[in-house]
Amino acid sequence: MTDLRQQALDYHSLPTPGKISVALTTSAETSYDLSLAYSPGVAEPCREIAKNPDDVYKYTAKGNTVAVITNGTAVLGLGNLGPMASKPVMEGKSLLFKRFANIDSFDIEVKHKTVEEFVNTVANIADSFGGINLEDIKAPECFAIEKALIERCKIPVFHDDQHGTAIVTAAGMMNALDIQGKDIKQANIVCLGAGAAAIACMELLIKCGAQREKIYMLDTKGVVHTRRDDLNEYKKLFANNTDKRTLDDAIEGADVFVGVSGPDLLSQKQVKAMAAKPIIFACSNPDPEIKPELALAARDDLIMATGRSDYPNQVNNVLCFPFIFRGALDVRARTINDAMKIAAVHAIRALAKEPVPAEVLKASGEKALTFGKDYIIPKPMDPRLCAAVATAVAQAAVDSGVAALEMPENYMA
Repeated sequence: MTDLRQQALDYHSLPTPGKISVALTTSAETSYDLSLAYSPGVAEPCREIAKNPDDVYKYTAKGNTVAVITNGTAVLGLGNLGPMASKPVMEGKSLLFKRFANIDSFDIEVKHKTVEEFVNTVANIADSFGGINLEDIKAPECFAIEKALIERCKIPVFHDDQHGTAIVTAAGMMNALDIQGKDIKQANIVCLGAGAAAIACMELLIKCGAQREKIYMLDTKGVVHTRRDDLNEYKKLFANNTDKRTLDDAIEGADVFVGVSGPDLLSQKQVKAMAAKPIIFACSNPDPEIKPELALAARDDLIMATGRSDYPNQVNNVLCFPFIFRGALDVRARTINDAMKIAAVHAIRALAKEPVPAEVLKASGEKALTFGKDYIIPKPMDPRLCAAVATAVAQAAVDSGVAALEMPENYMA
């Protein structure tokens, strides 16, 4: 661990501090180049955009840029570290946008006193970008922030901690249910955690067919139930009319466990209490709610997923968010709606059922991968994800009426 710590610090500081930079896309070698790039030539696109604001997409980089914005109140699993301590994570997000979807990205860390101040700051700069990826903002403020920005901005606004996690979780979950021979409409689901990711995951699973009354959500005080008087408006949506009060109560006979909470909170005894052919998504990072080796020792009929790359079935947002934005930007979608999210779910889950190319096996350090209990979602290094997910998302945007452009001809061909 000491070696990893030093290697990570060196990676971020050498040979140049940080992980991203700005590169030029056009020539700037001669005086004439500069006369085109700046004065007097730059006046011409300015005039065109003044006449037709949509020409900003024609003459600037707006259409291929995403702002990654945070206030640093929920940085990874580290908590409220503040805006500057979140900057390495935001730069990392920008790196992923460029690496996986060739989207240019700028990280912006906002210091504010109120939700309204944060919203005003972001809304006032939003038109500079093609989309906004909100990141590492604590619940419940993140819900209000995203909702307000979606209403005020003319570009897609996407809180990845909520929706990216939900999309990848839903894709893997639906494949796991298929393998286990379970119907999502009949599945009893336990969700340990009641923050942004948990609520978004459960809402999307409901849109995919799960039944709200069969979901048992737990926060630090136990089961979220109808007789509690300490629930915020978001938890109230999952208040179950039940006598179950503890994880022990809820896990008895459960088909599915989703953990977005903290390490080592699910015991082997509780795993043994689940229904036949159970599914466990223990997504707390870096340490899951139960280590896979412990869970699999308790149940050999289990499908197990985590958020870690060193175990099978990694629930990783990079399977989703770069390509969601790629598709949204390419048809100039004004929002990222449920139809686009569900299209992404089905594109990701379908790709896991395809034969895996040798290049993916090599990049993933695997000898073989076949759809089944140890391979329910694609590997992050699978280059087919961009075309598959972006195409599905772009088409859904066009079909649902939120795109300004038609589907490009031979898109991603």
